[in-house]
Amino acid sequence: MSSPITIYGDSSSGNSLKVKFVCDKLNRPYRWVETSVVKKETRTPAFLAMNPVGQVPVILLADGTPLAQSNAIMLHLAEGSDLVPQDALARALVMQWLFWEQYGHEPAIAVLIFHKAHLKKPAHEINPELLPKSESALNVMEQHLSQRSYFVADRLTLADIALVAYTRKAPDAGIDLARWPAVRAWVARIETDLGLSSYVA
Repeated sequence: MSSPITIYGDSSSGNSLKVKFVCDKLNRPYRWVETSVVKKETRTPAFLAMNPVGQVPVILLADGTPLAQSNAIMLHLAEGSDLVPQDALARALVMQWLFWEQYGHEPAIAVLIFHKAHLKKPAHEINPELLPKSESALNVMEQHLSQRSYFVADRLTLADIALVAYTRKAPDAGIDLARWPAVRAWVARIETDLGLSSYVA
């Protein structure tokens, strides 16, 4: 069995939960340290010593080495598992979706969720561009998933785990996934694969 790691994560953060999902799926032992972004626990000297960027998640490997950035952490933890294809093209396609998730998906949907559900901001204080950007990201996903059950290789990979973390919480941002039936069905499929309780009604 692998040596246990320590995960510093915020349970309201999809980026943090990605790491948890991977560990749980691979039966990788870990210790979870709840670290609140809202309470500024990512800005303490001790936390910044691990990750100067001041973001969750961060993991400490068994030898004390810190590793940050959710998708980099997932790739490290899942190396050699079925979650990372061995075929070069399939592996590159997973990376393609991981990059897009952080640059095209997360900055819209995750930010909208954070401002609306966690900071409880009224609509007039939220960037009006976030909703159409979120819908555009879901349109990309809907088109891709209309012809397949998973994002890459016709099976669960890190691409699915990365994208499901915030997509399943889209209703918290007032987004009804019923408008994107292929995405909604995919969310339910990945939740089942990961052993998660259904989040989208």
